[in-house]
Amino acid sequence: MSNTDIIRLTSADTATAEAISRLLKQLTSSPIDFTQAHLERIIAEGNTVFALREEGEVVGTLTVGTYSSPTGRKAWIEDVVVDSAHRGKGYGKMLVEYAIAYVGTLSPCTLMLTSNPSRIAANELYRNAGFEQKITNVYKMTL
Repeated sequence: MSNTDIIRLTSADTATAEAISRLLKQLTSSPIDFTQAHLERIIAEGNTVFALREEGEVVGTLTVGTYSSPTGRKAWIEDVVVDSAHRGKGYGKMLVEYAIAYVGTLSPCTLMLTSNPSRIAANELYRNAGFEQKITNVYKMTL
């Protein structure tokens, strides 16, 4: 069995930023120029970035963003991705369960995420983890 762990990133280094950049290219076809400066800003803004490592190599990542609104505290899981060469090992499940446990320490809090319907395995993972599909419209505006 391989040596795997999940760490919360509290600082950014070039190697970790490059690993996350490689992973993000597997998540979206949109070009993303992800750098160490981006990772530093994400962490500095109070977001929580988790990295899943196998034998010390970052092979998965997930980000949790939190905020408070008049209707309560909210947390969002964002950008869940496991390297394609490491899928099928339960790493996505490990990341999601780790994030759920982390957000549980912030209770009361509502944890949400979105997932493209074409990501069949990811959607099954989220349902199996206890997420309920919410019927709503998601709107997007790039500024």
